[in-house]
Amino acid sequence: MEASQVEFEHPRKAFGWAARDSSGLLSPFNFSRRDIGEKDVALKVLYCGICHTDLHMAKNDWGNSIYPFVPGHEVVGIVTEVGSKVKKYKVGDKVGVGYLVESCRSCQNCVENLENYCPKSILTQGAKYTDGTTTYGGYSDSMVVDEHFVIRIPEGLPLDAAAPLLCAGVTVYSPMKYYGLDKPGMHVGVVGLGGLGHVAVKFAKAHGLKVTVISTSPNKKEEAIKNLGADSFLVSRDLDQMEAAKETLDGIIDTVSAAHSIQSLIGLLKSHGKLVLIGGIEKPMELQAFSLIIGRKLVGGSLVGGLKETQEMIDFAAKHNVKPEIEVVPMDYVNVAMERLAKADVKYRFVIDVANTPKPNS
Repeated sequence: MEASQVEFEHPRKAFGWAARDSSGLLSPFNFSRRDIGEKDVALKVLYCGICHTDLHMAKNDWGNSIYPFVPGHEVVGIVTEVGSKVKKYKVGDKVGVGYLVESCRSCQNCVENLENYCPKSILTQGAKYTDGTTTYGGYSDSMVVDEHFVIRIPEGLPLDAAAPLLCAGVTVYSPMKYYGLDKPGMHVGVVGLGGLGHVAVKFAKAHGLKVTVISTSPNKKEEAIKNLGADSFLVSRDLDQMEAAKETLDGIIDTVSAAHSIQSLIGLLKSHGKLVLIGGIEKPMELQAFSLIIGRKLVGGSLVGGLKETQEMIDFAAKHNVKPEIEVVPMDYVNVAMERLAKADVKYRFVIDVANTPKPNS
């Protein structure tokens, strides 16, 4: 669809930044949002986190991107209007929008508040909505979203730091809860100390766990222990360290999306231990059956969370002062931020200050 058609597709004018092709380069983009329905919430976007998924989709790394592509699924804003049947929110409320904007509402997953696993769930960015139009994400000045897919931001949680919790936060919180790795006194490993990993350490400590960070980079040890509060640090390439830590962990949250061996990680687990993958590793992994059979160990996976659990997570974060480490940047810095993200040159999450970034013609 041509840009001019997109601009007048819906009644509400909107402005954002979009990638037009697989170069992934983002530039100013005039488009439109649907009019507000009876169950819809309109919001002014204040902040939007930059997730690795945004980078992958902007560059069509997964082969399913729709252009023009407006990224952003860690959106925090303020309610500007509500539909006639909206019950949960009012104008002026501080809210967030995460990974999803719709699901079928009737399948077993939806009934169990697991909209994230609904086969017909619709992503906040780069997907087709029920009316056939493309969903545009939070690298934009405004959004219109069904109230069911809106999260209340609790008082006391800074709005800029709240943004990455809507994806990164619930992505680490959900597997800890589901796999029972949230009991005080447990010993959990976190593989990788990036956007997901550093939040996993913070949530694990808030749950009262003992935490070991596992990384290929020895120079991250001081950061992990002194700044993030981890109890210990393992260099995964150091065979002596890995051998000494064998069968010491109740569970492992593996956040790394680059190809890596999980066999040595399984060796760190106690009997009945669980290795949970949340990084989207594209290449097939080798797995030795006996490493699981001996000790009754599990390898599992997890994807963000449903709306109920996302609200639970962000309320927990506010109560226990769990805040991601962020670098706030203006919208026109986004291409540099994407380049830096690709090189892991950020501690640990970029957040775009959408509301205070002027439009090109303003």
